[in-house]
Amino acid sequence: MEYVAVLLPSIVVGLLFWFAMKSVFNADKAERQAEAQAQAEADARTLANPAEPDAK
Repeated sequence: MEYVAVLLPSIVVGLLFWFAMKSVFNADKAERQAEAQAQAEADARTLANPAEPDAK
């Protein structure tokens, strides 16, 4: 039982770290997908209307 009491805090902290990193990586993946989709839509608009300049 001593071993459980000694190892449990480390295991809990490790699990919290794992969940936090998983959340960060999932958010990054979603952001990259959204950016790729926005870039694809911008490229499609540019190809559809090549004579119009960008409205930046």
